[in-house]
Amino acid sequence: MRTLRILPASRWASAALLLMTVALGACSLEFTLHVGPRLQHFVVYWLYNGLVIVAGVVCAARGITGSRERAAWVLVGAAVVSWGVGNTIWTFAYVSLPSPPYPSIADGFWLALYPPVYVALLLLLRSRIGTVRRSVWLDGVIASLAVAAIGTAVVFQAVLDATSGSKTAIATNLAYPLADLTTIALVVWVLAVSGWRIGRAWGVIAAGLLVFSVSDCLYLFQTAAGSYVAGGATDLGWVGGCVLLAWAAWQPAGRPIRAHLEGWAVLIAPIGCGLLALAVLVYDHVQPVNPLALGLSTAAILAVLVRLAMTFAENMRMLAGSRDEARTDSLTGLRNRRKLLDDLETTLVENTATFLAVFDLNGFKHYNDSFGHPAGDALLTRLGEKLDRFIGHRGTAYRMGGDEFCILCPDDVDAEAVVEGAARALAEHGAGFEITAAYGVVLLPSEASTPTEALQRSDQRMYANKQGGRRSAAEQSSQLLLRALSECHPELEDHLLDVARLAEAVALELGFTATEAVRVRQAAALHDVGKMAIPASILEKPGPLTEHEQEFVDRHTIIGARILHAAPDLAQHSDLVRSSHERIDGSGYPDGLAGDEIPLASRIISVCDSFDTLSSKRSYGAALTPEDALAELRRHAGTQFDPTAVEALARVLDGRSRTTPPVVVREPVMRVVDAAS
Repeated sequence: MRTLRILPASRWASAALLLMTVALGACSLEFTLHVGPRLQHFVVYWLYNGLVIVAGVVCAARGITGSRERAAWVLVGAAVVSWGVGNTIWTFAYVSLPSPPYPSIADGFWLALYPPVYVALLLLLRSRIGTVRRSVWLDGVIASLAVAAIGTAVVFQAVLDATSGSKTAIATNLAYPLADLTTIALVVWVLAVSGWRIGRAWGVIAAGLLVFSVSDCLYLFQTAAGSYVAGGATDLGWVGGCVLLAWAAWQPAGRPIRAHLEGWAVLIAPIGCGLLALAVLVYDHVQPVNPLALGLSTAAILAVLVRLAMTFAENMRMLAGSRDEARTDSLTGLRNRRKLLDDLETTLVENTATFLAVFDLNGFKHYNDSFGHPAGDALLTRLGEKLDRFIGHRGTAYRMGGDEFCILCPDDVDAEAVVEGAARALAEHGAGFEITAAYGVVLLPSEASTPTEALQRSDQRMYANKQGGRRSAAEQSSQLLLRALSECHPELEDHLLDVARLAEAVALELGFTATEAVRVRQAAALHDVGKMAIPASILEKPGPLTEHEQEFVDRHTIIGARILHAAPDLAQHSDLVRSSHERIDGSGYPDGLAGDEIPLASRIISVCDSFDTLSSKRSYGAALTPEDALAELRRHAGTQFDPTAVEALARVLDGRSRTTPPVVVREPVMRVVDAAS
């Protein structure tokens, strides 16, 4: 045990503990050397009894001074003082009598020690022990039952054999060993519950109670056997236990103990205590013991069997948890490659019609290099959650590792729709990055007979799709024009990205295919490309435009269409850009188209352009909230905007879209945009 030290709360407590230790040493010398009758009288009558009572007062003072274990130490102090008062009464009133009464008043004070100690021990346990598994609590029960069985078979049996007289005398005689054995069992139980982690504080508490109780048991056994001699080591055990409790009261409690046993340590205590209980049962065949000892031993062995069953159940749960953890991706929470191989094996053995789709992210390396690995991990987590939400009950989503995902679905779902939806769930766009997913699909079991073959074929098709999906000439030209536009008007870059993202989501909501939606997105990103021909002095003018200036601005769609028409790869977008500022009622520009004369893609771009403009801070007005901007669009639906496109945008913004992931609208930033839009 480590060197004792006390809390720095009070100097008087430190002085009292040191004086008590010196007094205990004096008692030990007298009981060993028997110096003389006068000194013996002083030690036995005054020093011994006073030392016990002072020890009780010091324990109680620990609670009175404001300890969080106040009630426990007040109870311990009261119990020790009670025992000291009983011993004082016995010493001064009865010890010199030729036939002292039995039971006497002193017995009442002595027995009054035990109930407060039991309660205090439970209070200290609750205060100092953290979370404990049920099996560890059972370890305490097993240990206490085994110790109680041994004590009952030895001490209690000896007292029982020597007990005679009145019923009161017999009850008092039996109360002592039962109380002592209960104390010892409780101490062993507490130590077992704490995982046998005996720190300084618990060590001193356990030592004090065990020294006191063992001394009492020895006294009872020696008295029953006729071998007790007053003033010996047995008498020192009582006062020594009380002094140790006083020291224990002023030890730092420390952090709550969390019992955590692993490996063979889990079984050592219950099996060892079970062997003790078994020894009592075996001994009963040699020398019969009392029924109480037999009952305690039997209960201990039954508890050991329950403990072993609980250990087996805990290990099975841990094994199941480890198995599940080994088949789960730690980053995204999706199933991992090992789980996929198991599921593929099961699918092929059962000959179930399914399809496997493998996805690889385009642009992820650039994203990782630009924003860092933590941001890359966060992106993978978001995409994994979106994929899992989209797949739902349709099948199972997996992360193979790196930026590779896959899905396994039964063949009774629309494979094309599910795969395209999963690819959209694995896509994300933002300032400076664009993440898309290339994929390869294989049908099982018709196209593959083993998991390895299925993965190889899906990988081959995915990489073929990836190579075919490299940035086209149209995309390269589009990026070149957007770069030129941002050089002329850098404030338009974020606006165009937002409009493009919203337009693609709305197009998908309205039933466009993935390819058609990409075309809408590209046209939306280019719908203001004609503003390269408009001077910044007009676009950035803080006040209203003159009629001539407004006419100049209105020509930007015609200019943009001409620019795109001149590039063969972008010519397909020229009509959409030209009509992106037309209105449903025919009052738009440049051609005054109305209703269905305006391409649906252009109507979508118009709605998304106006929403982003209204919800962003402008040089000529404050930004509206997304809700107010949407309300403004609805107010002009049927005149300026297509009502169907407006409601599709509302569903996308609200996250109610069934075909696309919810679109997150960024916080508005300062932009200069077309006042007429």
